[in-house]
Amino acid sequence: MKILHLDTNHDLLIGQLAQAGFENHEDYTATKPEIEAKIKNYDGIVLRSRFSIDKQFLDAATNLKFIGRVGAGLENIDCDYAQQKGIHLISAPEGNRNAVGEHSLGMLLSLFNKLNKADAEVRQGKWLREDNRGVELDGKTVGLIGYGNMGKAFAKKLRGFDVTVLCYDIKPNLGDANAKQVTLDEFKAQVDVVSLHTPQTELTLNMINADFINGVKKPFWLINTARGKSVVTADLASALKSGKILGAGLDVLEYEKASFENLFSTELPEAFQYLIDSKNVLLSPHVAGWTIESKEKLAQTIVDKIIAKFC
Repeated sequence: MKILHLDTNHDLLIGQLAQAGFENHEDYTATKPEIEAKIKNYDGIVLRSRFSIDKQFLDAATNLKFIGRVGAGLENIDCDYAQQKGIHLISAPEGNRNAVGEHSLGMLLSLFNKLNKADAEVRQGKWLREDNRGVELDGKTVGLIGYGNMGKAFAKKLRGFDVTVLCYDIKPNLGDANAKQVTLDEFKAQVDVVSLHTPQTELTLNMINADFINGVKKPFWLINTARGKSVVTADLASALKSGKILGAGLDVLEYEKASFENLFSTELPEAFQYLIDSKNVLLSPHVAGWTIESKEKLAQTIVDKIIAKFC
């Protein structure tokens, strides 16, 4: 079987696939039309998020048997059409779930203790101890929306704290020893923290909007290490101004390009400028699952799944 690799990944991916008998080709620079022109020659492709795999691309891929995405989500792929054509879809949420859990916890603790604000002030010669008095996580109720690989990983990290962990998911019977599954109404009535761990779907687009925010009983902190388009930035900014949201840790942004590799080249929207200027907002460039260890684990997961299916 011939595999076309469209993004660079850990060296083990190509090395182990070659040892298993696959023929590997690499093309990290050709345009999407150029790839479409030759994709009929390949049985599989492996990519991260270089470009979308749409119906036109899939129609050109007449011999394609699988698509491997070295990451957790498959929203850049027309999954329904691919499956109609008998193409096996492979992702690797197991590979970076631990990294996402650690990043989520790090963001939450940093917000509670004003670490980014305090760090910037000390570097400017300011020593404002009372102004940087923190909040303890113990005694809080942490609510996770989405309780798959990522949500479960974060819940596991929270076991060392004296907290109540709730989860809400559209799938039933996912709760475990680390998180109690509740209805959305129960969730909104109890949480002090809302952390997103959902894929990008029609249900999760613009999920955290003014209606959701106002429906939460208490002022709360928001963590988003999932997908940027799940949060309406303008509504988030308004809630930060009013105090309904006490602080936000955002690894992903509504304005990210679909490839996740860049932000945007146009003028910054006013709502995003507010986030940049806010001392109770912590931002990172879509790197929650982007660790040295996860790079290897993501690649290994993809290799293992390809070999299990096709060898």
